[in-house]
Amino acid sequence: MIKQFTFNHFGVNCYVVVDEATKQCAIVDPACEASFEDAQLTQFIETEGLKPVMVLLTHAHVDHIAGLRQVCEHYRLPVSMHAEGRKLLKQAEAYGSIMGFAVNNMDDLEVNEINDNDILSIENGKLKIENSAGASNNSQFSTLNSQFIECRYVPGHCPGSLCFVLPQENAVITGDALFHFSIGRTDLPGGDYPTLIEKLKTRILTLPDDYRVLPGHGIPSQIGKERKYNSFLV
Repeated sequence: MIKQFTFNHFGVNCYVVVDEATKQCAIVDPACEASFEDAQLTQFIETEGLKPVMVLLTHAHVDHIAGLRQVCEHYRLPVSMHAEGRKLLKQAEAYGSIMGFAVNNMDDLEVNEINDNDILSIENGKLKIENSAGASNNSQFSTLNSQFIECRYVPGHCPGSLCFVLPQENAVITGDALFHFSIGRTDLPGGDYPTLIEKLKTRILTLPDDYRVLPGHGIPSQIGKERKYNSFLV
């Protein structure tokens, strides 16, 4: 199960990915800005009887990390993110002051660095990271856990941008790399349009047509529709 919330004045989609067999969950892009948004997230987790085991970032732009410190401290978890995004944690306060977010720098948070082709699962209550580089598919990982997450590095919107493939859910969480019939902006520091297009075509559009696209903002889509109708990618 994947539960979507939309938080803060930038309308960021935060996802809770639930392994219904174990009631463990991953929180992706905790963007809670206000206290009532924090409450929405925690109340859902408590009502469903869930145990958060991962906090994941698609990328570290300030709108996607507005509630990161609260979530990490509340559930006593590190944040798992790509190493190239750590600079943005240090710049959170500066960017927040420009964009209307009251956040402090977060470079003191404990970080698990995750990379392209990493497979994330939980074993004995702890995060397990394996790398599938060179594997033609993920069938070999299906016995690791009833829920696992594959990381795909898709820079171009910003450094450290990851998409999370969820084979059990036929879905991919794309952050700000891919939207419904659109793509992420590339005019911010670290953005690169050719890189984003190339990575989307080779790393994301290669997924099956029926995979749901769960973006960082806006409505969901499907891989087949994006391949056929997204004017940036056809």
